Amino acid sequence: MTRETYTLICPECGAHFDPTQPQSYCRSCNSPILAKYDLTAFSRSLDRDEISARPRGMWRWRELLPVQNHSNVITLGEGDTPLLRLEKIGSNLRCSNLFVKDEALNPTGTFKARGMATAVSRAVELGIREFVIPTAGNAGGALAFYAGRAGCKAHVYMPSDTPVPIQTEVKMSGADLHLIDGLISDAARIAAAAAAEHGWFDVSTFKEPYRVEGKKIMGYEIAESMEWKLPDVIIYPTGGGTGLVGMWKAFDEMEALGWIDSRRPRMVTVQSNGCAPVVRAFQHRAERVEFWQNASTIAAGLRVPAVFADRLVLRCLRQSSGTAISVTDEEILTSQRELAAMEGIWAAPEGAAPLAALKYLLKIGWCHSDEKIVLFNTGSGLKYI
Repeated sequence: MTRETYTLICPECGAHFDPTQPQSYCRSCNSPILAKYDLTAFSRSLDRDEISARPRGMWRWRELLPVQNHSNVITLGEGDTPLLRLEKIGSNLRCSNLFVKDEALNPTGTFKARGMATAVSRAVELGIREFVIPTAGNAGGALAFYAGRAGCKAHVYMPSDTPVPIQTEVKMSGADLHLIDGLISDAARIAAAAAAEHGWFDVSTFKEPYRVEGKKIMGYEIAESMEWKLPDVIIYPTGGGTGLVGMWKAFDEMEALGWIDSRRPRMVTVQSNGCAPVVRAFQHRAERVEFWQNASTIAAGLRVPAVFADRLVLRCLRQSSGTAISVTDEEILTSQRELAAMEGIWAAPEGAAPLAALKYLLKIGWCHSDEKIVLFNTGSGLKYI
């Protein structure tokens, strides 16, 4: 079928962008741009049960993804990660309905595979053959492998103290790796200059419109796994916020399709107290996120001092009656050990942070023991050895 069923819109000013051409972001608003689908038409033609019966993987939701010709999809089998009940930890915390969405089972070992599969597939469909990304680590590894599978070139800029397994992953892919003294914000500055000089396509977080489309499928999968009734609380480790914004977008899409009702989970952002720009902005009731100076944490993916999609992230938290919590590196390590020893899940430090946050939220009474709560493990601890 012809897939000219979406457009690209700036959520701040409403400007439209041509989806048949490569796009980045709204320069007028300095805002991400988002895909908007013809959900009225899809509500008549799409059957959620038929989609559920398709072969497993993220691309069974293809009508709600931006690639127009399915033959252009670049895939390594991403998506359909398990939603696991945490029996022992739940019992200890007196939470009868505690789950973890384990994204470590994606290709390249993290949820970044979802976004890069979508962004690279659509970019290749539009004729792009050379990519650049500044990254805290895992997004660079994912880009390297998806670009390699597509026969394209990737240029990856990451901090020199990125965990060695992630650096090795990029090198093994044949991508062009640049190690930068500094943080992802420093890598972004250098990568942007290189992109401008050489004409490479920048797939930085929210600097193109399609990574968020891949991440949103996590929201569809959660709804499907819970028989189309969303959980009460979702606790999500937040660096750039793509997954958080993507799932919130998915919930609105599913309601428009008639697949779920208007009830929404309370969304919780978790960051490290060594780099918590979203938490600070949320607590101060600010409209924008300010740059976090001297960012430092063992969770490399949370060491993101600036958030380009700050307005979207904060809007999601406030519209959902959610909250934003920071945890210490010591609390992350304790939760990481508990997940491994009690549940058999070796979570990345970022993926252990939601459990640390849950303990605090239960203690202060913000979460309740009878609620359905979903934590997110965004990657494998093996990548941090």
